[in-house]
Amino acid sequence: MKDLSAEKSLASIEINNRLFFRFFQAANTLHTKGTQALDEFGVTTQQWSVLGALSRPKAQGGMSVGELSRYLLVSRQNLSGLLNRLERDGYLERITGEEDRRSRKVRLTPKGEELWTALADPIHQFYDEALKGLSFDDRLAFIHYISLLQKNMSRL
Repeated sequence: MKDLSAEKSLASIEINNRLFFRFFQAANTLHTKGTQALDEFGVTTQQWSVLGALSRPKAQGGMSVGELSRYLLVSRQNLSGLLNRLERDGYLERITGEEDRRSRKVRLTPKGEELWTALADPIHQFYDEALKGLSFDDRLAFIHYISLLQKNMSRL
């Protein structure tokens, strides 16, 4: 007689391995293909994520480096170099906080806002192509499951 729990356990291990490997591959593909979509603008996918975070209405007055780090789920050290390059290129600026004059925030400059606007069409085209075959409901479910996975991983 076969041990069904052992088979189920092996199947779960295999599925888990495949799932996380697919996430790894998808992240690498996003980095590679996303970079190709942004090449003409001279922007990396990491810089694009910073610009996107700062372009949100909620970030209109800027964000502290800590807030940006938490929002993007990257270390302050990794973010520091990105911010320096974007500031050097005139896409963002560091400003004094309005509530607390000792705090510093980063926000998009008019040049950064122009770049974000110029990136919109190529990015949306990339998204549409990448999500081809997924219905609106599939996309909502995908967001739900990725959010749940991210939440679970952050607890580890």
